[in-house]
Amino acid sequence: MKLTVVSAGLSTPSSTRLLADRLAESARDELTARGHEASTEVVELRELAGDIANHLVTGFPPPRLSAAIDAVTEADGLIVVTPVFTASYSGLFKSFFDLIDPDALTGKPVLTAATGGTARHSLVLEHALRPLFAYLRAAVVPTAVYAASEDWGSGGDEYTDGLPGRIRRAGTELATLMAARPARAEPEDDVTALERQLADLRFD
Repeated sequence: MKLTVVSAGLSTPSSTRLLADRLAESARDELTARGHEASTEVVELRELAGDIANHLVTGFPPPRLSAAIDAVTEADGLIVVTPVFTASYSGLFKSFFDLIDPDALTGKPVLTAATGGTARHSLVLEHALRPLFAYLRAAVVPTAVYAASEDWGSGGDEYTDGLPGRIRRAGTELATLMAARPARAEPEDDVTALERQLADLRFD
């Protein structure tokens, strides 16, 4: 199975990438426990900012951006993480997903997450990220993960899960959806397709 992680963090290192990596580890561990091999590819949007802007203007993606779009559309599951800017996802994050074919994410399991300086922005998960991927007809997992600055290292209390608990729960939900999807058929090469067409012919 192929798990693609999209991180829209702008700094190096960034809490956005750190959260993305921990979510990917959680989902991958759960898939392994269920007997599935999983590979992970990370798309760092910071490295593609110029290519994204050029594609929006010209309509032609450079090879590196084209490969990133393929990684997203061909994945069995997605983890998407953005920093919060002005109470919403970042412009870079939205610009990248504006380049994805509207039908390419239909039914694809997606785990949404965000980072910010304060817990007051946590509702960005529900009023911005979830509607975006619902519009793209993705299968968004129930648990979205928001990490404020004070959440790192927090174990929670008797009433709420800390960040590690939310990461585990979200990773498990994503792995469950990925494992439940039908296996993708491998594309046929030209020779195999021709042989199938010949076999389907009827000579009466």
